[in-house]
Amino acid sequence: MKMSTTDIRDEVHKLAEQAFHHQLISGYGDSEYADKYQIVYEGKPRHLDLKQAHRFLSRLLRRSLVS
Repeated sequence: MKMSTTDIRDEVHKLAEQAFHHQLISGYGDSEYADKYQIVYEGKPRHLDLKQAHRFLSRLLRRSLVS
């Protein structure tokens, strides 16, 4: 089943909240660009499309929880 843009955005937001809580990122939220999500990582804001943001946050959380 294919996820809608809203579903993906909601999932990315949940992952970003977890990453922020674990102090892996210093900020997150909707980007100024349509269909992008902003993640502040290592002090730099990154504007990623939703699928890229999902992959990035999933990997970041997985690496930190395994360590």
